[in-house]
Amino acid sequence: MADPGTTKAGMGSFAVVVPAYNEGLVIGSVVLQAKRHADRVIVVDDGSADRTAAIARLAGADVIRMPENGGKAKAMMAGFARARDLGYEAVVMLDGDGQHDPDEIPAVAAPVLAEEADLVIGSRFLEGGAEIPAYRRAGQMVLNRFTNLSADGGDFVATDSQSGFRALSRRALENLTFASEGYSIESDMIAHFAPLNFRVTEVPISVTYGVPHKHKKNPISHGFGVLTRIVELIGHRRPLLFFGVPGGVIALFGIGLELYTFSELFRAGQFHYVVFIL
Repeated sequence: MADPGTTKAGMGSFAVVVPAYNEGLVIGSVVLQAKRHADRVIVVDDGSADRTAAIARLAGADVIRMPENGGKAKAMMAGFARARDLGYEAVVMLDGDGQHDPDEIPAVAAPVLAEEADLVIGSRFLEGGAEIPAYRRAGQMVLNRFTNLSADGGDFVATDSQSGFRALSRRALENLTFASEGYSIESDMIAHFAPLNFRVTEVPISVTYGVPHKHKKNPISHGFGVLTRIVELIGHRRPLLFFGVPGGVIALFGIGLELYTFSELFRAGQFHYVVFIL
């Protein structure tokens, strides 16, 4: 029997890459369901302290163990590299916490396998999203806005920039040339691929909240971390927007104060030294 970690892929085949950190409760189920739709399931154990790796391997996954918890971006890049080296034509990524439905893998992969897209994003908002908590929807709107700003020059507009349920073409796999850290890989992908005229699209997906993942990062803290990374990208790619607009607002405010000072001087003979200095 061939070693699942080394067997080369056939034409038109695809792998599923699942990042996992202390997901021993659910990873076995995720792997078993994903195996029904993909040629290979690659689980990247990001330094788990539980039996995530052992359970994933028993369920039939090709397991990569990271030496320490380095964050989702590093784990995903390791999984992408394994799939690329094995010759897969496409990769589907989904989270290992059970929030995504593996039975939706074919729908997410379809545009890539049909050579209609290079990056497919499973969106929770294309068909409603009413089940998503209000604070998550509000935070997502902010992150969408900033992510779309960071994709300077691209025509794609994301409705769910932070979705971890995606598909990448072989072309995309061979062009993962950007640096990414932590949970910012989803935004970094869009910012990298969209301006290069890669074909990016979205398909509707469902999501399940309330799954057992108490170890996960606080969503508000997570959101601020991602937003900080996106703002850095905007500052690098669109410095005129990042620095020019705030600078212009401050300049207009200063001009307004000066005009007020001189108008008061001519009207009442009063000179506002404090305002003038400001």
